[in-house]
Amino acid sequence: MSSDTAERREKPVTYISVDIEAAGPSPSDYAMLSVGACAVDLADTEPSFYVELQPDREGVLEAAMSVGGFTLDGLRASGTAPAAAMQQFADWIASVTPAGHRPVMVGFNAVFDWMFVADYFHRYLGHNPFGHSALDIKAFYLGATGSSWAGTSMNFVAERYGLDITLTHNALDDARDQAALFRAVRAEVAARP
Repeated sequence: MSSDTAERREKPVTYISVDIEAAGPSPSDYAMLSVGACAVDLADTEPSFYVELQPDREGVLEAAMSVGGFTLDGLRASGTAPAAAMQQFADWIASVTPAGHRPVMVGFNAVFDWMFVADYFHRYLGHNPFGHSALDIKAFYLGATGSSWAGTSMNFVAERYGLDITLTHNALDDARDQAALFRAVRAEVAARP
């Protein structure tokens, strides 16, 4: 085993819950509209991160726009330029990740949020502070509990842990709710003999 591989395996991680809102289903045609994030183990306290972005492409699915209550015109006027927003996000990730730790993005259906976050980091900064992977809470729950895929919906998972979660589609609120779910699943796994 190379020393680089051993170092990566031994490096502690800082889990960061991330949620995004977008104008459609993929970053190739649709803009990321907002990003919210919190350190999983600090989720109910500061620091947290939230930014709304100026759109960098014009594709729109009305259903996606209505969920978050955004308009492209409104974000053009009040949003942060994508390069500046992603630099702010990278700086925030660095500020909540202790020296010697590796930041790991977690999300509930991380594959959706991940593709936007990774695309925007590479497009605007040339690198992704999270590296090349993310942890999906749905998949973690599936593996931890033996649930069916249908049983991994946020409603089912929240109910199992007695959490009252209502998606607001505010990226920071949703990131905090995801963090609570992840903590609950981790606690169940950690409590096993």
